[in-house]
Amino acid sequence: MFGKNSDSDNSSTVSAGFSPSDSSRSQSGNDKVFDQSHDVSAFVGEGVEFKGVISYQGTVRIDGQLEGEIHTDGVLIVGKTAVIDAKVEAGTIICQGRILGNIVAREKIQLMSPAVLNGSVRTPSLSMEEGVLFNGTCEMGPVTKSSSYSQEKVSAYDDSLKAV
Repeated sequence: MFGKNSDSDNSSTVSAGFSPSDSSRSQSGNDKVFDQSHDVSAFVGEGVEFKGVISYQGTVRIDGQLEGEIHTDGVLIVGKTAVIDAKVEAGTIICQGRILGNIVAREKIQLMSPAVLNGSVRTPSLSMEEGVLFNGTCEMGPVTKSSSYSQEKVSAYDDSLKAV
């Protein structure tokens, strides 16, 4: 009897021991953002320079340089080596690199160290780790497809960035 109870106690202890570590991994989530867990439909690698407009569905990861515009309902992942000078409209933006430009995210923006963001942001949810540099304005609230910054706001903000 005691052997069976101690075995079952040990098994419950062992399984309880795995649960917290599993949940702590899933709670942090930041490490998994930049691994292969995302179904990336396109990739702009380190050393690649792209100028133009990107429109896509799904997830795109950028580790190179991009200048222009990005339009998606999906996910934009900006790696540590990425430099983006663009107007960005996306569902979700996860960034560790550099973004210069105005950003609209319909779901959320995650800025992870060592991200640098210079520009105006509009999103219902913004998270920012310690070590992130954010210079700009932030407007929080629901974002619909038709809502974006007026051209006057964008022009005024762009002019103020040039003066710095």
